[in-house]
Amino acid sequence: MSLDRWLEFMGNHPFLFGTLAVLIFLFFTVENKRSGKKISPNTLGTLVNSQNAQIIDIRAKKKFETGYIQGSRNIPFTQLKDRLEEIRAIEAPVVVVCDMGIQAGAAVQLIGKPNVYRLDGGIGGWQAAGMPLVGATVKKSKTVDGKAKAKAK
Repeated sequence: MSLDRWLEFMGNHPFLFGTLAVLIFLFFTVENKRSGKKISPNTLGTLVNSQNAQIIDIRAKKKFETGYIQGSRNIPFTQLKDRLEEIRAIEAPVVVVCDMGIQAGAAVQLIGKPNVYRLDGGIGGWQAAGMPLVGATVKKSKTVDGKAKAKAK
């Protein structure tokens, strides 16, 4: 279809294209709200220092123990519904952290408070920004002669 015919088609059907534009706009608006307000790794430190923001890591306990953001506490996503009142009672801003930032969006929506954010990119985004993790555990490799050799990560 040439550009001239495409423009003619659009001119003959303005209602159709107007509706399409509105639907596209609504999709992105709703999708942005559904995934929660994002906060960048660099802004997180500022929010913690200036407003005493609380960091909640919703990854499973085993993943949390492999490394977490300093000052964060672990409330696995599977336990989140049982602890909603505890989280909603926090007056300071809350930043929810997961692996990549996707599951945190669902958690932000579930918590349903205006001052709850998700860490953009999750732990992966945090590390990609060059930020440190604390509490990393030492992984064990296969045993040799009955003794486990520790492997530093």
